[in-house]
Amino acid sequence: MALASVLLQIGTLGLVVFITQCVLAYLRSPLKKIPGPFLAKFSDLWRLFNAYEKKHITTQLQLHEKYGDYVQLGPNVVSVADPSLVKTIYSTRGTFLKSDFYAINDAMQDGKIIQNIFGTRSNEFHSKYIRPVQKLYTFQSVKEYEPVMAQSLTTFFQELESRFVDGANQGKTCDIADWISYLTWDILGEMTFSKPFGFMEQATDVGGMLQTAEKNMDYQSVIGQMPFLDKWLAKNPRLASKFPAFAATAGFCVERFMERMQKLDQFEGKSDFMNHFLRAKEEHPTVVTDNEVIAYMIINVLGGADTTSITTKAVVYHVLKNPAVQARLVEELRAAKLSHPAPYSSLEHLPYLDACIKEGLRIHPVVGHIMERVVPSTGLALANGVTLPPGTVVGVNPWVVHRRADVYGERPNEFLPERWLQSKSESNAEFEERMKRMGDADLSFGKGNRVCLGRPLALVEMAKIVGTLFAKYEIELEDPSAEWEVHPQWFVWPHKIRVKMTRY
Repeated sequence: MALASVLLQIGTLGLVVFITQCVLAYLRSPLKKIPGPFLAKFSDLWRLFNAYEKKHITTQLQLHEKYGDYVQLGPNVVSVADPSLVKTIYSTRGTFLKSDFYAINDAMQDGKIIQNIFGTRSNEFHSKYIRPVQKLYTFQSVKEYEPVMAQSLTTFFQELESRFVDGANQGKTCDIADWISYLTWDILGEMTFSKPFGFMEQATDVGGMLQTAEKNMDYQSVIGQMPFLDKWLAKNPRLASKFPAFAATAGFCVERFMERMQKLDQFEGKSDFMNHFLRAKEEHPTVVTDNEVIAYMIINVLGGADTTSITTKAVVYHVLKNPAVQARLVEELRAAKLSHPAPYSSLEHLPYLDACIKEGLRIHPVVGHIMERVVPSTGLALANGVTLPPGTVVGVNPWVVHRRADVYGERPNEFLPERWLQSKSESNAEFEERMKRMGDADLSFGKGNRVCLGRPLALVEMAKIVGTLFAKYEIELEDPSAEWEVHPQWFVWPHKIRVKMTRY
């Protein structure tokens, strides 16, 4: 009993100290004038539980609608919806560094923290390790991979037809969301190391890699709100196994690397990313080691497969939910008399396809949280007269800024590809000004010095998948009134797009 009494007193004292620290932090905070949820002003626990309940997107949309462009989400965290500050926060100079939210992407190796080019908070580290491979991701370089994409797309269509279109399976329901994931992962496998993962062939989540990727993003979505917890959880050697990890994906990449090194002559002349990464190792021996080659491969797959699948699913779903949009898109694609799979050169100049893809990226961006950055020594002046001090965590949520009517026009919550096209009443100058305004606020691939390296790859891939899919098949939702499933985490995952397909 005496021990229980002592423990109770210690617990009570700890709670009092915690509350006192929260209150003092609030009283001293320069952010007091910024509106936001009452509890968010005292502790990051508010936003952690909000993310745990997967309400962060809805909550932030409501908060900005209620309070305006600036909302306090934590004692030292401000969400910004002011489009004029997007280029400032995400500048090409990189003066606003990534916050510790991204530290969760670091790896533990022999008890040491190992950063990577995505999660690093250092501009110097990022520049050093991205420079040897940056040239591989230009539009011109990406087009060289079209034969590989075409090979994977041919397998994709063969599998769809045998399982859902032809013979006894004609009219069978297809969850196209699953199959788009299978396709994008196998494409990245083929492009990275000339070997698909086998998702399409086995028609399943091989090694649980898709499920693990989503669980990892769920972990980051929640624990990223209080990043120091990661050291006690996933990066705690005693608990690490209890949390999701990319072991299967990393293991696959390591196996392919070992195979390549043992059979270099057999892969000579292969124009896959692994050979390019090995060439970067030869050209930059003091920067790129075997570990960097493997790291490039892992990031290539994890950073490209799910992001592309999410945005592709969004385009497909919203097109199917809007019959007039689908009819116009199909008319444009059919009139183009495309081959299957369609080459990008035949797709890149189709204005309505381009508008559908841009609108899908706008209405369903991959990232569901504010993209956190740290205010530099200069501070950040807001239009309401408040200056955020150095060290404040600040960021813009793409789901919020992409729904601003003053930027994207009327009905911003609806899928309207026409907003990306010039209207008959619009002069060229007016259209260009409007496109610039929308482009400046666009965060589909991030912005500034940390913009997504794989943007050209994703855009080419999306055009080929969406363009060929709607040109080749008559597709309709199994139940037009049914909604898809959306799992809002760090990434916003779409699921269950159940369709019926017939060949044109």
